[in-house]
Amino acid sequence: MLKGNKGEWSEIYTLFKIIADRKLFAGDSELNKITELFYPIIKILRDESDGTYEYTLDSDLVIIKNKNEEFRIPIVVFADKARILLLRLMEAQQSSFSLLEIEEFLGSFNCKSLKSKSTSKSDIKIIIHDLHTGLTPELGFSIKSQLGSPSTLLNSSKATNFIYKVTGANFPFDDIEKINNINSRSKIKDRIKRINELGGEFIFHKTESLIFGNNLTLIDSFLPQIISKMLHLYFTSDLSTINQLVENISTANPLNYNFGNNHNYYSYKIKRFLTDIALGMMPAKVWNGHFDATGGYLIVRQDGEILCYHIYNRNEFENYLINNTRFETSSSTRHDYGKFFKLDGELYFCLNLQIRFIK
Repeated sequence: MLKGNKGEWSEIYTLFKIIADRKLFAGDSELNKITELFYPIIKILRDESDGTYEYTLDSDLVIIKNKNEEFRIPIVVFADKARILLLRLMEAQQSSFSLLEIEEFLGSFNCKSLKSKSTSKSDIKIIIHDLHTGLTPELGFSIKSQLGSPSTLLNSSKATNFIYKVTGANFPFDDIEKINNINSRSKIKDRIKRINELGGEFIFHKTESLIFGNNLTLIDSFLPQIISKMLHLYFTSDLSTINQLVENISTANPLNYNFGNNHNYYSYKIKRFLTDIALGMMPAKVWNGHFDATGGYLIVRQDGEILCYHIYNRNEFENYLINNTRFETSSSTRHDYGKFFKLDGELYFCLNLQIRFIK
């Protein structure tokens, strides 16, 4: 029996819906459909546990091929199943559930998994007809659904830890221990606040992961410092959305950029960072600038509409990312951060970066 959460079932809904629509509609930075900008679909490719399924649209039929198997199903059936599946997803209360009617339909063409078999950030591959160029590229898309809990853009790990040197005051062992024993609901913020009260100042030292630090430097040489400033601001204020943090950092201008000609230094660099995360960069893997999700994102809105954020339409994609993401506090125990410690006579504090979609 197939069982999954709303995000996993949303991959199947996306497959059904875009087959029924026969095209991908672009979205703007505020999740509105751009009706005049769309990409006709020629073929859909989805990697399953037993092979790659090809969905080709031929008049009113969907021709499904996997190895030597071939199935022909009317498009209206996919439209009907998409409608039913959307209703079930909106009604679902459990974190994980089965949908027998949908599973039986998937079984009619031997589809046996909810999630595509993928080691990259691409959940589905689509061959589109680009009306601007006349080309028919095969593009990989990452699927993000608003039908369930907001998904992460950057998952936290020890690789996303930022290490700060604490200067400006001497801290005896008893003070360090007392600070680390602060165990309030907002313990990380409260520990930082106590260090500041005792005269300590935070100066970015390095990322815990050399690979992640080098990945950031590859995108922009000042990106580690910029993100470290935003991360420290997040843990010492009530700001959490990336837009808010970028705006604040831009006003403070800690890197002393020349704003005489109104260059948007900070927002530009953070947009590049978010885009590279979205399309392929992973903190613990060497990033060479090669995008896995070569098409961009497919967003399943709360009303079931699916919007395409295509890297061809890069401005809208970047604006969508910066307008719809926020920093989030992850588990300090799991990722080993938020503790005040001394190493080789120097004092340090570690913070962790995790980025989640707002909705």
